[in-house]
Amino acid sequence: MNSVGPSPEITELVGQVADLMLADLDELVAEMDAAEIELTPLMGADAALTAEMSASNRANAARLLHMFARREGRVALDVPPEALDVARTVARRGVELDVIFQSYRRGQNIAWRRYMTHAARVAAPGPVLQQVLEMSSQLMFEYVDHVIGRVIAEAQREREEVLGGALARRTETIRLILDGAPIDSRRASERLGYELARRHTAVVLWAPPPGEVQGALESAATILAQAIGARRPITLPAGTSTLWAWLGTDSNPAIDGLRDAIGKVENGIRAAVGPTRPGIAGFRRSHAAAVAMQRLLAVHPNGARLAFYHDLEVTELAAHNLDRAAEFVATTLGPLAEDSASAARMRDTLRVFLDEAENAPRAAARLHTHRNTVLQRVARATELLGYQAAERRLAVELALELAHQIGPRVLHRGESPLTRK
Repeated sequence: MNSVGPSPEITELVGQVADLMLADLDELVAEMDAAEIELTPLMGADAALTAEMSASNRANAARLLHMFARREGRVALDVPPEALDVARTVARRGVELDVIFQSYRRGQNIAWRRYMTHAARVAAPGPVLQQVLEMSSQLMFEYVDHVIGRVIAEAQREREEVLGGALARRTETIRLILDGAPIDSRRASERLGYELARRHTAVVLWAPPPGEVQGALESAATILAQAIGARRPITLPAGTSTLWAWLGTDSNPAIDGLRDAIGKVENGIRAAVGPTRPGIAGFRRSHAAAVAMQRLLAVHPNGARLAFYHDLEVTELAAHNLDRAAEFVATTLGPLAEDSASAARMRDTLRVFLDEAENAPRAAARLHTHRNTVLQRVARATELLGYQAAERRLAVELALELAHQIGPRVLHRGESPLTRK
């Protein structure tokens, strides 16, 4: 590259490529996410980690491409806060720091392949295309190298801080329990300051990123614990906007008290509540159920603020493969699987109607509407289904519940009898 810098022509072409890349940013981020999950399956098994990883990928890609799009011929070497957030979380989870390096290289390779494809469309083959690629690769690799250095340094700093105190002991002990390692219950209780011989109700609390909301999540855990008569909960940060908590009680708690308590929690915070189970094995199993629920519910940002495993166990089992779940919802509900307000009203009415044993007055009371409105919507829903719900009651109820709990991830957009005039 010429020492006096790139020509305006080359800078303009680089900007045009960046504009094309930004138009496909969602696809780029999805491909980067998938590649990193393939490298480290843990990143896809935990909703908090997945969200932070994806936010980091989006922030890095958008920052670099926007700098290209400004046609300035240079990039600013600063690091998005989302990239530092996920680095800290990786360190807290005990993931090897080499995963950060490998993930960035995978993401860089994906972005570069897409970039070259777009560059070949806007620049003529030969010296011009070569100059575009030389300039872009130099700036992209310089940016990525700088970010890698910063995030690994931040992860290392976080790990040293965690390993140095009480949080480290708590993290290590909880990790051993969750991994099913042989550990003495009495000794673990002493290290945690939490009696493992009791009954445990695990809760995963989370809030929409970005933002450091651990204080609000800790406060929420305390409010929920008080609501069921539990002693001080034991908690563990699971990301910048996710908290794992365990509520210990001497007997099975009246967990319905959590329904009122969630209203006292800071707005935006959601909670997935696992089943109450005894002992150290119960500590682990209740948590696994709560994490599985959070993974299910996190894909629907407008879902319920509070969810219990005993209400969603079947739904969670049916949604292990979201692509298969979406196909099941589509084939079972037909036009009712449309992602629209009118379809949602009919799905919700039919779901409550079936839940109330097809009693229209009771369904109307739950839906705060008139009995005749319920019957009209049920009739229209049945018409769109093409069959009576009773003919496939189990399948219909499950599909309606999946649509209700997961929302857009298992619904489809497009013209349907609901939108067609």
